[in-house]
Amino acid sequence: MLLLKLKTTPFYLSGLIFLQKSLRNLSTKSSRYSRRDSDEEDDPKDQKIQSAEENQPDRLYLYKSKGQHLLTNTRILDAIVRRSDVRPTDTVLEIGPGTGNLTVKLLEAAKKVVAIEIDKRMVEILHKRVADEGLQDKLHVICKDAMKAEFPQFDLVVANIPYGISSPLVAKLVYGGNPFRSATLLLQKEFARRLLAKPGDSEFNRLAVNVKLVADVEFVMDVSKREFLPCPKVDSSVVIIRPKVEIPNVNLDEWWAFTRTCFCKKNKTLGATFKQKKKLIELLKLAKATSSNEENALLGKNYESDVDYDSETDEDVGFASSCSDSEMTLFKEKVVGILKTGGFHDKRPSKLSNEEFLYILSLFNQAGIYFHDHVNPKVSDNVAFAAAYTS
Repeated sequence: MLLLKLKTTPFYLSGLIFLQKSLRNLSTKSSRYSRRDSDEEDDPKDQKIQSAEENQPDRLYLYKSKGQHLLTNTRILDAIVRRSDVRPTDTVLEIGPGTGNLTVKLLEAAKKVVAIEIDKRMVEILHKRVADEGLQDKLHVICKDAMKAEFPQFDLVVANIPYGISSPLVAKLVYGGNPFRSATLLLQKEFARRLLAKPGDSEFNRLAVNVKLVADVEFVMDVSKREFLPCPKVDSSVVIIRPKVEIPNVNLDEWWAFTRTCFCKKNKTLGATFKQKKKLIELLKLAKATSSNEENALLGKNYESDVDYDSETDEDVGFASSCSDSEMTLFKEKVVGILKTGGFHDKRPSKLSNEEFLYILSLFNQAGIYFHDHVNPKVSDNVAFAAAYTS
């Protein structure tokens, strides 16, 4: 099998690599998951190389600059399928099937595989390979960006998620409207560690808190970067996400906005975070908006924007000047009092459990303090909104 490494990032493999018989000529089988984050145009350098080789149809360009890699360890592929617990009656959603090594294994075990692949070249190769295996009737391919595609009903997910869209795609799965049994995901090791992190761990973050509200995450195994061709810069890990049967009865908009506040600086105490003038102004605005259904220009926006909590906008200054010193002082004392009553004033978000976060949020809401604009809520679906609150 011919493998050429040129001066630029593309890697070239003979088109025969995608036929099962040719794959057996390699020491191990190859499976490629597209890590392409979007359908943007190729880099200028990549375009130049492609133009120079356009008369050689038997070559596939693996763009390292686009994150396209081949997984080259058959044992890992078998382990992923085995740990996914695929049943003969299952419909499996595979994101980034690439050349189809894992796809074929899934087709052999499942009733149906729905594969979402953004690269049209890979779609053509996948169809050809599956047809050669006689499994074409069990495969449905959607050639779209996974973040833009509407997912059909499925029982399981098996995916190698591009790092650049890991957070929103995980959010789309766990907060989407499609019920499923589990998702077996091959992720960058660092991102997987963030998903698995527990209170007190250095990696513990808002991502773990928000995902674990609705799902359990299990570590399966690490995968060395040496198992991929071309070799990426980082190692990967396989995890399994299982949606919880029952989730807490909490307003998700409130939860996402609240956890964002808590983790704006996760190693600060909650007392220090909530004493910030910017945050106090934001919460007082929302408190007034919630207590009154009157709309005005001041309350005509959502206050969960990604702004620096230590900075003040002209609107903030205007709002603060419209409030008396005694009103601001009383509100600050109210916020601090809630934290002290619950024993959380000197606690750090990085040390707290989901149960403790839920309790703190309930204390605030019971006192009429909210983190989400209930008068002018965001007009978006759960998935799009959650994606902004899980990273």
